[in-house]
Amino acid sequence: MLLMIEFLRQLALAFLGTVCFGLLFHVPPRHFAACGIVGAIGWLVYWAMMLVQPSSVLASLVAVIPLTIATRAFAIVRRAPVTLFLIPGIFPLVPGAGIYYTAYAFITGDTVQCAAKGAETLKIAVALAMGIAVVMSIPLKPSNLRRDRS
Repeated sequence: MLLMIEFLRQLALAFLGTVCFGLLFHVPPRHFAACGIVGAIGWLVYWAMMLVQPSSVLASLVAVIPLTIATRAFAIVRRAPVTLFLIPGIFPLVPGAGIYYTAYAFITGDTVQCAAKGAETLKIAVALAMGIAVVMSIPLKPSNLRRDRS
């Protein structure tokens, strides 16, 4: 029961955070719900992956794949650019705390912590980029292969 309450809390906060970031990003209000759904999908997959395999890099990679698929689907259905849903949608997955702690360790002179946090943050960012690139490289329609009619 406690896990279900936490699940619903995570869902609501991911949805709300994504919608608020969409507001800052000047997403038209008619697309707020779709942006929130995309962000919630990504965060819930990430959260579920962290319960199964506590690796933030792997969880980020796995979470960004359904997120990007949902982004493409909403872009087609709502006839809007993919970036309108993708940029706010990945907001819950972006390693903002990792960037902050890397910068903090750099400023305080803690080179070991800076390198560790920086490497982890970079791995997550690359995983997000790879997942987005893989999904976006899949064609929407299979190409028609020409047949020789001889």
